Amino acid sequence: MATSSNYEGVLLGMGNPLLDISAVVDDTFLTKYDIKLNNAILAEDKHLPMYDELASKGNVEYIAGGATQNSIRVAQWMLQIPGSTSYMGCIGKDKFGEEMKKNVQAAGVTAHYYEDEAAPTGTCAVCVVGGERSLVANLSAANCYKSEHLKKPENWALVEKAKYTYIAGFFLTVSPDSIQLVAEHAAVNNKVFLMNLSAPFICEFFRDAQEKVLPYVDYIFGNETEAQIFAKVRGWETENVEEIALKISQLPLASGKQKRIAVITQGADPVVVAEDGQVKTFPVILLPKEKLVDTNGAGDAFVGGFLSQLVQQKSIEDSVKAGCYAANVIIQRSGCTYPEKPDFN
Repeated sequence: MATSSNYEGVLLGMGNPLLDISAVVDDTFLTKYDIKLNNAILAEDKHLPMYDELASKGNVEYIAGGATQNSIRVAQWMLQIPGSTSYMGCIGKDKFGEEMKKNVQAAGVTAHYYEDEAAPTGTCAVCVVGGERSLVANLSAANCYKSEHLKKPENWALVEKAKYTYIAGFFLTVSPDSIQLVAEHAAVNNKVFLMNLSAPFICEFFRDAQEKVLPYVDYIFGNETEAQIFAKVRGWETENVEEIALKISQLPLASGKQKRIAVITQGADPVVVAEDGQVKTFPVILLPKEKLVDTNGAGDAFVGGFLSQLVQQKSIEDSVKAGCYAANVIIQRSGCTYPEKPDFN
């Protein structure tokens, strides 16, 4: 077993901390708010009444979320080594913010939140139909993160301590300058920097910000839909996920970077890993449909499981296995939640 001192603060995440407001809805609800299953979008004015409507449902649940925060919580749970993970993002000074702090502390993650005086804590509507989810994020305070917070000595210390830093693509909409600072630090100090494509809209509408940081990325995660959109906006003229993963892994690297590994999940289909000009696929753990509760957090959990092994310098194969294990646990529960201890070996 690894000793905790070697792993103190080994993994850092930065992102948009959101409180998930999760409820089972129906197709009429999806149509009313013009939302699609298996998609993630930012809220527009037409979506705002939805949060109160969800909150009034008998089956509503409040769960600390936000893609990166989910991944970091899952990695911490899988590692079972106190103090091995940390996280930064922006919350409001309100009851949802307090809830978030309590939740992340209980998960054993060291969180240094920037607390915005004016904006409320961000929320994410999780609309579940038949186990599939649609996410609509109202960033609010999460959108107010500033690189000034990152540069404060007590916060930059988390960056210095971490050997691995993971940031979901969603943070590109909030603080690309913070991402750049951390990415450059990783390159200069021979550390591992990981990102996620995160959503089709990031690949389409935040392409420039994504392009700027990609050369620094050692590991890039995504799912098949995101990978296909990523390819489409670049005019690659292929929908073959293995080909796309390979091309992503071979995009230019910043100086000091050795190689990039692309890891693309495909729901129940095998995980695709492109590395050193070769593609490997790894089967996932199949789950009978009746055991599926909801897919919210499945991709985040996959990354969390993967990271938990990577930071222990385990093989890619072991990392993918742990990712599949974590995702399998999460989809059998509501939201990105997990039992007290993992049962992974």
